[in-house]
Amino acid sequence: MERIQKYLANQGAGSRRQIDALLQQGRISVNGKIAKPGDQVAGREKIAIDGKLVRLQRHAARPKILMYHKPVGEVCTRSDPEGREDVFQNLPGLQQGRWVSIGRLDINTSGLLLFTNDGELANRLMHPSYEIEREYAVRVHGAVSQEMLQQLRDGVQLEDGTARFDDIIDSGGSGSNHWYHVVLKEGRNREVRRLWEAVGVEVSRLTRVRYDQFRLPKWLKPGKFRLLDEEVVKRAYQRLGLAGKSSEAHKPRRRRRRA
Repeated sequence: MERIQKYLANQGAGSRRQIDALLQQGRISVNGKIAKPGDQVAGREKIAIDGKLVRLQRHAARPKILMYHKPVGEVCTRSDPEGREDVFQNLPGLQQGRWVSIGRLDINTSGLLLFTNDGELANRLMHPSYEIEREYAVRVHGAVSQEMLQQLRDGVQLEDGTARFDDIIDSGGSGSNHWYHVVLKEGRNREVRRLWEAVGVEVSRLTRVRYDQFRLPKWLKPGKFRLLDEEVVKRAYQRLGLAGKSSEAHKPRRRRRRA
């Protein structure tokens, strides 16, 4: 038996955090009954999300990581009530599981989005306890003083708590528009924009250029993706303490002999 959050995450149905949110909303059922956080399953049950049966896999799928260059105007959701284009429409299909988004970007932000078919990996890369760095290129409009920059490094009070940039790099610019590269280790909603707004500066353009050790290639055009090499994926698993799981998933599978 296994906790349903972990089981569905390993099946690629979402990250543990995403699965937990679905459970809290009563959107997951097991054998026709609404499931609760902490429920345990054996893998032989009929599990449905929003009434749609989850196709459970006997064998773990090979771990995959995909880079996607999100353009402005796309939303990071599978179903948008307003019918806007979403990031999942441009991704390749999977034989097992489904793509899980590692973090999100708001509709007006472009840049690097990571996807995986392993919910546990997604959880490691999103959970605040792992302090994964996110780097953004941001163009601001208006004068920025050294005092403002120091305030952003020290921390400012937002409506959901204190936030700060771990690093700010002056990237130049002309006139009233200036570029900075900023680094932070959490992914609160619109956090980069809200930090600059807290010191009275308007953000006119925002692009995520790095997530952890994955950097957006300059040649990867908006709306395009890149599947990472197997060795790159293995190194990511080792770095995040998931080396055993990666090795098991990459073992060659024996073919059944015909009688």
